[in-house]
Amino acid sequence: MFSFVARLRRLAPLLFIFTPLVAGRDNTLFTSSVTYCSEPDALLIQQFEVTYFQKNSSVWFNISAASVQPNVSVSANIMLNVYGMHPVNFTIDLCSLFNGALCPLPTYNFTGSDTVPLPSSLGVNEKIPGIAFKIPDLEAYAQLTLTEVNTGVLKACVQATLSNGWSAHQLGVEWATAGLGILALLSAIRFSVSWDSITPIRFVDLFSLYQWVAWTALLDLNYPSVYRAFATNFAWAVGLFSASANSSIQLSINNMRHLTGGTMADASGGSAVALVNRKLSPYNAMAAFFVSANSHLLEIKRGILSATSTYASTSDTSPATLGIKQLDSAGAVQLVTSSSSNVLQAGIPIYVNYIGIATANAFMTIFLAALMLFAILLAALAAGYGILILGGRLRKLEYSRSMELKHQYPAFSRAWILRVCLIVFPPVSIFAMYQWTLNDSWLSILLSVILLLAVGGYLLHSAILPIRLATADTPQVLYIQSHYRIAYGPLFALYRPERYYAYVPLLIATLVKAAFTAFAHTNGVVQIVAFVVIEATLLFVHLFLRPHRTRGAKILETYLAITRVLCTGLLVAFIEPIGLGAIPRVIIGIVIAVIISVAVIVMFFNTLVNLGIPIFRRGLKSPADISTLEKGASENDNAGRPVNPTPERMIPLDPAVNQPYPESPSHLSAETESNYTQESGSTTLGSLLPRRWSLQPSQPSHSRTTSQSHSSHFMSTNPSSPHQSHPPSPLHSQLHSRPPTNEHSPIQP
Repeated sequence: MFSFVARLRRLAPLLFIFTPLVAGRDNTLFTSSVTYCSEPDALLIQQFEVTYFQKNSSVWFNISAASVQPNVSVSANIMLNVYGMHPVNFTIDLCSLFNGALCPLPTYNFTGSDTVPLPSSLGVNEKIPGIAFKIPDLEAYAQLTLTEVNTGVLKACVQATLSNGWSAHQLGVEWATAGLGILALLSAIRFSVSWDSITPIRFVDLFSLYQWVAWTALLDLNYPSVYRAFATNFAWAVGLFSASANSSIQLSINNMRHLTGGTMADASGGSAVALVNRKLSPYNAMAAFFVSANSHLLEIKRGILSATSTYASTSDTSPATLGIKQLDSAGAVQLVTSSSSNVLQAGIPIYVNYIGIATANAFMTIFLAALMLFAILLAALAAGYGILILGGRLRKLEYSRSMELKHQYPAFSRAWILRVCLIVFPPVSIFAMYQWTLNDSWLSILLSVILLLAVGGYLLHSAILPIRLATADTPQVLYIQSHYRIAYGPLFALYRPERYYAYVPLLIATLVKAAFTAFAHTNGVVQIVAFVVIEATLLFVHLFLRPHRTRGAKILETYLAITRVLCTGLLVAFIEPIGLGAIPRVIIGIVIAVIISVAVIVMFFNTLVNLGIPIFRRGLKSPADISTLEKGASENDNAGRPVNPTPERMIPLDPAVNQPYPESPSHLSAETESNYTQESGSTTLGSLLPRRWSLQPSQPSHSRTTSQSHSSHFMSTNPSSPHQSHPPSPLHSQLHSRPPTNEHSPIQP
């Protein structure tokens, strides 16, 4: 113990490696995105970056802008929106600054970068609370509007969202959850040779939890930025991997869509936050100043023509030409107004664009991910079969064992195909149906139909066949026949035979929720009401049926069901018509994220228990011990057995029949005393008998032979009475007819 602590002391200095990372993080606020909130008229912006440092109360800026309209005198209004509040809102007359140098606005391209200390008289540090530098995914933006002094016409409006560098979306969280998924996969592969092992089922449950977290952020709700960022940590579980606008896969999808009738916009090269609907987070308000697009387009044309005729001879590249190029190329600064077509609405558009995937590319991204997943699965199954054949030829396996594995391998392969279909079914059903509502690219729609029919058809066949077999015979046939229990075990192996059909409500609920997500994508109220009803119904069905075979599985599934109901109920606060304030929504979003994080941690420890790590088995000697312990603590302990012929009550025997057989004249040589004693607690039952227990040849009489066979049979089970045999009891005969169990098939939660 002390030597271990001494070794840890040697590693303590390594902790100081992270000290520069912590100390080097200053409290800052910086612009994370910039957009026009009205059509640019007198001012065109190519670059706008501003960072505020709390430590020395200074501002660093990097600005590239151009004024393209002459003789314009404007006043500037600066408004700061933080979680829907406006702590800063004031107007400055630019003609009174710098001795009138900005009145009228100079018509030239301005590019500058510098650090400017702010005077203490402004009291900026006092106006910005310290929590603004710590809370993740800050919801704040600054708005600058330029209004002409004489006419009051709006000349420019720019909005810049602010960030403090902290976010709930972390690459480390993605890798940690993916690592847990890989660990669960390895555990599932290890124990999947046992048809009733719970480990492969828990692997599917873990991915279902991941996908459900991502699913909760796909509805038409006004999510706080912190929860949306948290939910994107699980985007990989639904096949949406973070990408850039220049990603080769995304560029290929864009090219395919445009060649097959696709007209929707591609992913933006900048931050997707800039294109979020202004009614949603992080803006939480409509822009105060929106004007008619047609009138301003006319004013832009007049300003550009005037600037070109006046200053074309003094510069090779005029500011007007520079501004036109910037607008035509749809650069980093984009125009987002109430009538813009590039505004991202709540739900799937914001979620997928947040990770760099265009709305129209979402399904094709999942299609390619599913295609690669099935290709890897088929290659692995083919390799496994090849190894099995090679092992049989090289005599690495016994002939009987090799033939048994070859016979069961097709069912084993179908079981893994079924598990993968259960994993890909939720994202495929959601985004395939959503693709139908976009009316973009006929090829994408065709592929969505094919993939949904393929995955859904295999699941439908796998779900109906056990019901047909159980209806035609008995539910026990599913657990007795090795072919069915291996191939379709991922659906019903977790449940008791009389509740084998408990998987049906889960599949139906998944399909119904996907339909509401896709077809009601513009009505968040309908979506969230449907989700609450479905999750509550699943919880009620679970509590009513109580289908699980063990208490541990029952507790875990009940906990996960309650977690889904609770979190879905809290999502009601994000409905737009409710109009809940930004700060309460952020608090609720953080609470939901914490609840989900606890559920993921619970699944992590459950994976370790199912993996058989000794420290989590509490001293049990084998995974089978865990199974036995849980069976003993559960209700209907033996419900999962194929047959349970043991009578529940003692059946009285007929006294006339229950008589000892007549003594046989056979000459038997045996000890008259049993080897079993209460002190030793040992018995010779099932052990190799000594030579003196061997039977001596008897007289060749048919009656004697019959009597001797009965006597010798029961002599081995009752050595204390060698000269007296008894008829076999019903309990004894039924115990001998009971099928063998697999010791290496742990039933764990």
